[in-house]
Amino acid sequence: MSEKVVVISGASSGIGEATARVLAKAGHQVFLGARREDRLAALADEIVGAYAPLDVTSRESFQSFVDSAVERYGRVDVLVNNAGVMPLSLMGSLKVDEWDRMVDVNIKGVLNGIAAVLPRFTGGGHVVNVASIAAHMVMPTAAVYCATKYAVWAISEGLRQERDDLRVTVISPGVTESELADTITEDFAASLMEDFRKLALPASAIGDAIAYAISQPAEVDVNEIVVRPVAQR
Repeated sequence: MSEKVVVISGASSGIGEATARVLAKAGHQVFLGARREDRLAALADEIVGAYAPLDVTSRESFQSFVDSAVERYGRVDVLVNNAGVMPLSLMGSLKVDEWDRMVDVNIKGVLNGIAAVLPRFTGGGHVVNVASIAAHMVMPTAAVYCATKYAVWAISEGLRQERDDLRVTVISPGVTESELADTITEDFAASLMEDFRKLALPASAIGDAIAYAISQPAEVDVNEIVVRPVAQR
């Protein structure tokens, strides 16, 4: 497997951190982005990677992040659009600020990442968007979150069809160990998630799926991978 330069958003914890560890171990150059620079610095030091601060809701921040990766490594081969938030709540609770935050991070953040890397992908490149099983189903308290992940799936499929030199992969994790549930402020939604998360996969399982997609020959595009705990229905 040839070494690739991989930029990862949301790399300070959860799936992003685990993916960075898996890819670095596989011999790739990883460039980490998130808002919590102290965590990025510690992780980059441990896995011999590099990092830059990143606010995915800012187009300028994402562009600067990708430019920094190119300045360091001379190129970017893969974008892992991983950053996301999941403050679940009943629609009737009208937590509209949380709705806005999910749209800004989960949808606009993905678009900002794509906008930053596409000009760098001439004659190749790979976009890996982390969606969710919420892109395939809707459940109470998760209507807005599901909508954002459906959007990630649709954006990915549309991008895939537009260019025949670009690989696009959607990773849809089932319940996975992460800090996503920490953003839930509604007691009812939090209690539902507490039971749901008893089945959680280690985040490294998602990192392994991403590594698999990246490792395929240039003419092979793994379009979608759904990864669930065996017991999750």
